[in-house]
Amino acid sequence: MSFFPGKLQKEKARPTGPTGRAGEDAAAAFLLGRGYRIIARNYRRRFGEIDIVAEDGAVLVFVEVKARKTARFGNPFEAVDRRKQRQISRVALDYITRHKEENRPARFDVVAVELKEGAPPRVEMIKDAFEFCG
Repeated sequence: MSFFPGKLQKEKARPTGPTGRAGEDAAAAFLLGRGYRIIARNYRRRFGEIDIVAEDGAVLVFVEVKARKTARFGNPFEAVDRRKQRQISRVALDYITRHKEENRPARFDVVAVELKEGAPPRVEMIKDAFEFCG
């Protein structure tokens, strides 16, 4: 990372390690099982990333995935704080603009995945978890 003004910080190429990848895979399977259609995974811009872009019927859905192996870092839903919501909103606006989806309804869902060794992933979702943060 660079702390010099004008220098971009290096973006992560993939979700953070195997936990992030496994969490996103479990979340995608969960969404597909509920009738969502996955449009993109890891939609990345220099100012942030959206884990999953999907369709739920006519609605465009931006999904933030939080995976945990333990409760040591707290409730995964709490990690999607106001700062993270603003970042996701900014990337979503970029996606909507680039893909000319301005007239389409959209929402933000958050999926929490608990990954315990030897057990199937436990997945919970908050639909329409937050409003656009401009």
